[in-house]
Amino acid sequence: MIGKYSWCFNSSLVLLCGALLAMPGIGASQTSATMEAGPPQPITLQDAIQRAQKIYSQYLTTITDTGVAREDLLQARNAMLPSFLYSQTYFGTEGNGKTPNGRFVTQDGVHVYRLWPTMHQDIPAGFFTRSSYKRAKASLALAEAKQEIARRGLVVTVTKNFYTLVAAQRKYASAQQSTNQAQQFLDNASKLEQGGEAAHADVVKAQLQLNLQKVALREAQLAMDNAHLALAVMLSPTFDENFTAVDDMDHLPVMPSMPELRTLAARENPDIRAAVETLLQADADVSIARAGFFPTFSLDAVYGIEANAIALHSAAAAAKDLGPLPNLGYFITATANVPIWNWGTTRSKLKQAELRRTQARADLTQTQREALSNFYSSYNEAEAARAEVDLLRQAADEAADSLRLTTLRYQAGEAIAQEVVDAQNALISARNSLDDGEARYRVAVATLQTITGQF
Repeated sequence: MIGKYSWCFNSSLVLLCGALLAMPGIGASQTSATMEAGPPQPITLQDAIQRAQKIYSQYLTTITDTGVAREDLLQARNAMLPSFLYSQTYFGTEGNGKTPNGRFVTQDGVHVYRLWPTMHQDIPAGFFTRSSYKRAKASLALAEAKQEIARRGLVVTVTKNFYTLVAAQRKYASAQQSTNQAQQFLDNASKLEQGGEAAHADVVKAQLQLNLQKVALREAQLAMDNAHLALAVMLSPTFDENFTAVDDMDHLPVMPSMPELRTLAARENPDIRAAVETLLQADADVSIARAGFFPTFSLDAVYGIEANAIALHSAAAAAKDLGPLPNLGYFITATANVPIWNWGTTRSKLKQAELRRTQARADLTQTQREALSNFYSSYNEAEAARAEVDLLRQAADEAADSLRLTTLRYQAGEAIAQEVVDAQNALISARNSLDDGEARYRVAVATLQTITGQF
């Protein structure tokens, strides 16, 4: 049942109090507040996944990479468009005292004003094939695929840690129950010995069983605390342990049929998508490298004023006798750069790009084969785990009934002490196996969903 097992882990908080005080951003007041925060907050698996996605650094790195790739794509698109700017310049040239011109031959007066709106366009090799844009687009798709791979991997990790904690909570509860049963067996054996109905050896055996169950209880407590710590690392930036995992392992998810899963795997596998985008990126690199053999062009267009006055018409300082002349006009500069010789560097870059593309093709086929193998392996694991859960649950029920009947038979003098001990051990073993089996199925389903996506 959901919420059946809930435990407070104040002991581990006390043990780690000193370590928490040393962590950045955590002071004594924060630690004290955590210790006095009241009962632990129950969290579900989805709560745990959402928390981990907000703080887990490896997953956040992929989100950052995706954001950077998105800006790269924007820059690659903008690089294909012309740029515009406006400049305003004043040239105050020293005169020579004889002519209207300044002392510098580039100026036609001692006062020159330049007001230029300009347009600049680079036309590099590969401009019309949009190779750089295609590469940036493939890089963004690759980053998104890697982010999805990281997200699904994080889900598997959180699921494993979450249900490890749930199973540990159950095992602790089972250990407590077994300890109580061992204590009850010792009490029964002592009463029967006092009545002359049982030998002292039964009391010794019952005491031994109780001691062993107490040791098992301590080990279960340790395993539960460690599982809680492992999950807390992923869920809280301040290492807050004031939570408990909601037990929903009895509500096992249902897997779709094999044809449906195969369709999902073919459409939703991020590993194959990443390999495909890597190949597209390599194709664009080859196109960019090959474009290095071709000329590049640039175009600058200027429309504005460069005159001795800021006006649409004015007299030129060097030819005032001509009267006012138009100042507003344009000029265009077109440049072509033709590669001639660079000692084979361009050819070497092309060879490098072709080698990377060949490797990307090999990686894609390898990824496809591995994805198919992983799909069937994950499906078989989940299918086997699901089938075993039913058997383990039946075994746990039968072990509980066997212990009940054996205890009654012992009290009636029809069973020996060893049979009771064996029944107790069989019950705790069956319950632990059931807990491990249900946790295994949950992790197997999460692993399968790394290939198929959510279902």
